[in-house]
Amino acid sequence: MTKAQKVTVTLRAEQLAEIRDLVDRGQAPNVAEFVQHAIKLALAEDAAWGSMIAQALLENGGPITPEERAWAQAVLNGVVPEQAP
Repeated sequence: MTKAQKVTVTLRAEQLAEIRDLVDRGQAPNVAEFVQHAIKLALAEDAAWGSMIAQALLENGGPITPEERAWAQAVLNGVVPEQAP
């Protein structure tokens, strides 16, 4: 196991209260371990999405071209391009 480093995070009061309630009921060992577990799950989910997207791109024409990326960014920015690349 790698050495842990202490960091400061800001949580909404309601979130912290829910986590502390889980700890008090014995459903989480402590706040730090709950947060570590949540981060582990989030990182695994992110990796899974990245892998799924990479596979979908391979099955559907390969990586996104610069033109396709520019079109998608324009759409996300609220600009409706005349046609998709």
